[in-house]
Amino acid sequence: MISSHRFKKPKIDFILALTVFALVGFGLMMVSSASAVLSYEYFGHNNYYLYRQLMFCGVGIIGWIFAQSIDYHFWKKIAVPFFIVSIVLALIVFIPHVGFNYGGATRWINLGFFLLQPSEILKLSLIIFIANWFEEKRKNITSFKNIFVPFCLIIVAIGAIMMKQPDMGTFMVIACTAFTMYFIAGARPIHIGAMIGGGLAAIMLLIKAAPYRMSRFLVFLNPESDPQGIGKSGQKYTGYIPEAAGDSIFAIIAEELGFVKVIIFPVLLFVLFAWRGYRIAKNASDFFGKLLAFGITSWIIFQAFINIATMLSLIPLTGVPLPFISYGGSSLIINLTAIGVLLNISKHQADLG
Repeated sequence: MISSHRFKKPKIDFILALTVFALVGFGLMMVSSASAVLSYEYFGHNNYYLYRQLMFCGVGIIGWIFAQSIDYHFWKKIAVPFFIVSIVLALIVFIPHVGFNYGGATRWINLGFFLLQPSEILKLSLIIFIANWFEEKRKNITSFKNIFVPFCLIIVAIGAIMMKQPDMGTFMVIACTAFTMYFIAGARPIHIGAMIGGGLAAIMLLIKAAPYRMSRFLVFLNPESDPQGIGKSGQKYTGYIPEAAGDSIFAIIAEELGFVKVIIFPVLLFVLFAWRGYRIAKNASDFFGKLLAFGITSWIIFQAFINIATMLSLIPLTGVPLPFISYGGSSLIINLTAIGVLLNISKHQADLG
């Protein structure tokens, strides 16, 4: 007699899906609050940025549905060209009249109706590329010549592009995610140690090389050297915090909700996301799926940690959006598409528990 469970339709990890929906819903609420003043000042009504974020959310959900509906092994087939295209897009931002400069940074491609940030695409493409590469070279993952050296060259090349924009925060997210994927894949501890040491040295050199980074670092070391409930934040009225609805939205959340609610809502939701994401990675049906799920989960968690840590002055200020919550089209669309990939991996598990 054939067991009936063999014919059951595979199910996605609904806990993860609901967690992401909760984060996005919470984000929409906070974008509405944090952007109301700026929206009214520039567009004459309070909801311009909210409507834009809702549009981005809709596009992101389409990406989610598409990615969730196709077998995640599809990404192996396009891993290399997808990565190359994302690198080309990251370089296009430096073309005059094509790249868009804001606040001294050139990180966007001006499409007229939308500002595309290629670094968001690069995050996902790099994770797919590394997962595919490490699976193919799994037996030689400890090789210095065939893995360690080319891996370092790739990270350095991406770092050069990010520093040219400049976008140190994004590079930190990319580097941390790539290093942890390398470690999980089976890298030699001495190689990981060498990269961590080299990375810390490079960060210090980059801080010293740019006056604005050094200024932020000094403020971090000496906060006193800087003189400067939902809907009730005063900071969004004064303009003291840059990008109140974007990279700095956690500061608005903390001011309006208070410590306890901040822990209950976004922080606890990210902890829940990490649990389910790493569970999917652990139970993935193959090595590629394991690395891919681990990479996507780590990317989201590292970025959330860096964003929150900068707002709490635990690390020097650097601009990265809070995943699913900060205002921004490229980030939200790519994040939601990545969730579709993660949920497709969960469909191939034997136990979702």
